[in-house]
Amino acid sequence: MSTFLQISMWTAVGLVFYCYVGYPILLGVLVRLFGKTPKENTGPSSLKNDQELPFVSIIIAAYKEESVILQRLQNAVLMDYPADRYEILIGCDGNEDTTGELVAGFDDSRVKLCQYPKRRGKPSVLNDTVPQAQGEILAFSDANTFWEPNAIRQLVRHFQEDQQVGGVCGQLRLTDPHTGENVDGMYWKFENILKRWEGRFGSLLGFNGAIYAIRKELWEPIPANSIVDDFLIGMRLHLNRHKIVFDETAIANEESAPTIGAEFHRRARIGAGGFQSLCWLSPLLSPKYGGVCFAFWSHKVLRWLCPMFLAVAFITNLGLLDSFVYQLTMLAQCGFYGVAILGRYLQGAGKVTRLTRLTTMFTEMNLALSVGFWRWASNRQSGAWKRTARSKELTKPETSEETREKELV
Repeated sequence: MSTFLQISMWTAVGLVFYCYVGYPILLGVLVRLFGKTPKENTGPSSLKNDQELPFVSIIIAAYKEESVILQRLQNAVLMDYPADRYEILIGCDGNEDTTGELVAGFDDSRVKLCQYPKRRGKPSVLNDTVPQAQGEILAFSDANTFWEPNAIRQLVRHFQEDQQVGGVCGQLRLTDPHTGENVDGMYWKFENILKRWEGRFGSLLGFNGAIYAIRKELWEPIPANSIVDDFLIGMRLHLNRHKIVFDETAIANEESAPTIGAEFHRRARIGAGGFQSLCWLSPLLSPKYGGVCFAFWSHKVLRWLCPMFLAVAFITNLGLLDSFVYQLTMLAQCGFYGVAILGRYLQGAGKVTRLTRLTTMFTEMNLALSVGFWRWASNRQSGAWKRTARSKELTKPETSEETREKELV
């Protein structure tokens, strides 16, 4: 029994270590040895003449977004892209506020309202809105996301340069909801590095819903109950052997979640969606998909299972406390979780505080994933999203320290 407990514990610890340390190191080495050199960004001069640029349909699914929709539309109509070469379609999920009225009254012929009377969820909105799009390129975004002026050009250039490219993912930057300053923390920067490397290795895992584009001819309706539509849409391209690339120069800005509770809910939803997506994407776990299979297992599946590994490591350690070595490992585990709890209440923004909050972020993220797993297993997570309150809607703004804490997430 002791041998079994030891093997179980160290296997669980090893898998957690591999997910967050071993895989990034191994991926970095593989990219250095075999990765493709990213295309140099030479700016607009490297693109075709405006008349030859593809027609683009920007598609935004919106649910009760009356507080930000006019700002989003103003941002969308000011893109550095020929005005006659793109349109903006707003799919309004339910008629529960004035979002649809504001869109309908916006004075620009490129803006089209697709009003759906009943709330059904984002997947249904996308499924019904895409057929109404005229563009050969579909660019998806969110109502609370604001693109940099050159974002469309940067996304589109990849489709022009390589006919095998089926989709392009841009880079999301998180901003403080009160100051507007960039608050990309260590974890978010870490994730963007992995995206960059996976893109170079030909194994980019899905899209970021804030900014991505695909060829319309490759669009397939998604299940109405799908939870993480952007991830599913991107991974389906891999199933059909199309390339998806990451362009960090196509930038979208979005407020970080204004409350810690909202961020936890978002994480739990992503966790539920991740487990759900395995039902549709399981073929990609086969070695025949090469680098995509390697990244899918390493970056997603094993990470989704990390709450289980952490629980196994803790429980099996309890059965080994007759050994001094395992008394130390139990002390280390309890100490780690103690620091995570402490980080929840620390003030300031020094290096020690930031590292402490990193343990808090790690612990809360895995707790959210475990909640997401339970919701998925018990079928309690629907496809209809619960929108995150925008900062301007909150009656009591979050303190700057609470906002800072979320930069790691």
